[in-house]
Amino acid sequence: MIDKLIGKIENTGAPIVVGLDPMMKYIPAHIKKAAFDQFGETLEGAAEAIWQYNKGIVDAVCDLIPAVKPQIAMYEQFGIPGLVAFKKTVDYCHEKGLVVIADVKRGDIGSTSEAYAVAHLGKVSVGEKSYAPFDEDFATVNPYLGSDGIKPFINVCNECDKGIFVLVKTSNPSSGEFQDVMAGGKHMFETVGEMVRDWGEESMGTAYSNVGAVVGATYPEQGKILRQIMPKTFILVPGYGAQGGKGADLVHFFNKDGLGAIINSSRGIIAAYMQEKYASYGSENYADASRAAVIDMREDIASALKSR
Repeated sequence: MIDKLIGKIENTGAPIVVGLDPMMKYIPAHIKKAAFDQFGETLEGAAEAIWQYNKGIVDAVCDLIPAVKPQIAMYEQFGIPGLVAFKKTVDYCHEKGLVVIADVKRGDIGSTSEAYAVAHLGKVSVGEKSYAPFDEDFATVNPYLGSDGIKPFINVCNECDKGIFVLVKTSNPSSGEFQDVMAGGKHMFETVGEMVRDWGEESMGTAYSNVGAVVGATYPEQGKILRQIMPKTFILVPGYGAQGGKGADLVHFFNKDGLGAIINSSRGIIAAYMQEKYASYGSENYADASRAAVIDMREDIASALKSR
C-alpha cells in the first residue's frame, strides 16, 4: 500500500493529505438546511449534512491530492448515522481514486487489537463469506500497549496490502508529558521511533515500509531526530496551517529523494471559506475555497522543498 500512496504523491506532485474532519460549525447553512428539511434536526440529518459537505470537498480537490484522512470521532459523535456517513465517505473517496488514511488511533492487545485491525484494514468472516467492513487503506495506531497492540495490524497489512501510521510524536501541546520523558538515556518518542523502524522491517514496500509514523509539524526539532532514526519510514505530519506549520518548517521531514512524508491539513482546507484569505468565495462556494487552499498549500510545500 505504501507504494500505491507514493505513486499517487508522485503523480499529483502533492505530498498532501486532506483531513476530512467535519464539524457542524464548518458546514454551510444551505447544506444543513437541505439535510434538516429531509431528515429533521436529528442524528440522521446531521449525518446527511456531513456526507454532502464531504462530497463537495472531495469533488473539488480529488484531482489535486493523493489521499484523504477522515477522523472517525467527528462521525462517531453522531452515532450510527454518523458512522454510515463515515463509510459512505470512505467508499466515495475510493471511487475518486484517493488513498484513505483512517484516523482512528486504535490501540489494544490480543483479540481486541486483531478485531480493530480486521474492522478497518482487513476482512471479517461471516459463515462462508468474508467482508471488508470499513476498508480503509491505512489506519492510525496508538503504540502505548507495545508490540502486542501493533503486531495484529502488521499481520493484516501483510495479508491485505494495507498500512498503518503509528503515533510517535503528536502535534498537541501536552504531548511532551509522556512523549518527551527521558527513559534509558533517550526520550520516549525516540524509543517509539526505533520500534516503528524495527516493526517496519516486517512489512516493506519497495523503498519505504507500510508501517509509517505520525510526527507533528509543531515539533520540528524532534522531527529532525526522528527522520534520522526512521529513514525508511513514511511520516504523516499533522499540524500544517491551522496549527501553525508552514512548508518551510517541514522540509526536514522529507528525505533527499523528495519523499518520506505526507503533510496533513484539516480545517485549513475543509473550512477555508471561513478564513479571511478565502472569504470572497462565500459559503455557497465553500468547495472552491477548499480547492484554492489545496493549491496554495501544494505551492508552499513545493517551494520549500525546492529551496532547501
